[in-house]
Amino acid sequence: MKRLMVAAAVLVGACSSVPAPPAGTDADTVAWWSITGDLSSDAMEGRDTGSAGYDRAADYVEARFRAAGLKPAGENGGYRQALLLQEVRVEKEGTRFTILSDLGEAKQDDELVFVKTIRELDFLHDITVRPTSSLPRELRAEMVFRGYCRPEDMTRVQNAIVICFGARRAGMTTGAQRLEAVAKAGAVGIINVDDPGFTIEPSRWPEAYARAITFRDAPPPAHAGVVVMRLAADALDEVIAGSGQNADELLKAGAASQHLPSFDIPASLYATFAISQRELQSDNVLAMLPGTDPVLKDEIVLVSAHLDGYGYGEPVNGDALYNGAFDDAAYVASLIRLAERQAGAGFKRSVLFAAYTGEEKGLLGSYYYSSHLTVPKEKIAAVINLDQLRPLFPLKILTMHGIDDTTLATNARRVAAGMGIELRRDMEPERNLNQRTDHFPFLRMGIPAVNFVFGFDPGTDAEARYREWYQSRYHRPQDDMGQPLDWGAARDMNLFFYRLTGDVANDPVRPGFVAGSQWAPK
Repeated sequence: MKRLMVAAAVLVGACSSVPAPPAGTDADTVAWWSITGDLSSDAMEGRDTGSAGYDRAADYVEARFRAAGLKPAGENGGYRQALLLQEVRVEKEGTRFTILSDLGEAKQDDELVFVKTIRELDFLHDITVRPTSSLPRELRAEMVFRGYCRPEDMTRVQNAIVICFGARRAGMTTGAQRLEAVAKAGAVGIINVDDPGFTIEPSRWPEAYARAITFRDAPPPAHAGVVVMRLAADALDEVIAGSGQNADELLKAGAASQHLPSFDIPASLYATFAISQRELQSDNVLAMLPGTDPVLKDEIVLVSAHLDGYGYGEPVNGDALYNGAFDDAAYVASLIRLAERQAGAGFKRSVLFAAYTGEEKGLLGSYYYSSHLTVPKEKIAAVINLDQLRPLFPLKILTMHGIDDTTLATNARRVAAGMGIELRRDMEPERNLNQRTDHFPFLRMGIPAVNFVFGFDPGTDAEARYREWYQSRYHRPQDDMGQPLDWGAARDMNLFFYRLTGDVANDPVRPGFVAGSQWAPK
């Protein structure tokens, strides 16, 4: 009862201060913008998984779903599904990264002493670490550089910290492969240096925090005994000082996938880690719009977006609150608007609305729901997910993930053609976006599922806006209600979603997989 009262209060009282849409903006987009402002307001504190702000946002979403007439689709007859989680956080206070470099012998008071130079790396700005419950309180080891860290590069690394070029392009070693090679060779730590050549999604600093959230019963990560760190490219020269190598030349060669040398570094890394751990709970919000067709109502179209964000983190330009307006409050708002538009009227198929928690921590909410379904798996006909859209420029092109895998491409092309939108394949597969958002757990379990991204032609103003957003706003406090957007694109984005949902939910033909799709049920 207490939760329901809170939810009702949130629905009535949430009126964030939101920049007004320009005159002439259609009513649906105005309503969508207002909901986006509510969900990304400072009162929601960035909706970090397991936080009080996230709980307030979940109350808000539940209340809006209730008011739109959606039925509960969670557990125990309610609108929620609880995830029992655990957190490991590396606290900034008490965590230090110090480089100790040997300079040789010197005389002091007529005695020979060994001279060291000490340099500090700035935690969350120069370097970060993967939080695990097995992280040691202290780490001290010599450092070596081993290029791309292939298995054949792993010579003389026992009990050392291995520095690797963190390549992110096709044909190079992956992070998992580098860790595997380093661990098998007996190293105690790995530092992946940012790849400056991966310009389509450049590395950004500072990190918001070093915080990992997993399920309470999750096994330890692979090679948990190896400390996994990441280094900003600009800090490499500090780390390899005295080695005779040039950091700029190494980074340039790595960015071009050219040969990289292996060499030892006359320095050791001394790190101390201040670790905190706790258990927490965070909820998926689930609601159903019943179908109207006597037969098709037993089939379900699942529409989803993630409710969580980053919350409070390391300040950027003086702002420490990561509001998450376009990632992903705006698309939860789209779900709410779809529910409100359909109030009192359904589609032929039932539509299940899902606002997930923990997406930013590894798709936790969608993975959990896909393995703990509140409806029979065989009844889910399709999944349409909203993430990564960003209405920054006119909607002329949409990238569709899984376009060659399912017949949902037919539905999407039908809707897109009526709106003058061109549907395209993913032009940047090396980013692996298809597996980085909440439709993927369903695709891999054999349910037709899609996600979309605003597309563009190379060299256009649209590409410039897209790149600028990823550089300055993605996972940043600057992803707030003050950022620029294209109002026409926001309108068209939502219309495409509404119409696609209706097209799939009313289609007499159930979606399926295209022959040869790797995700088709075997």
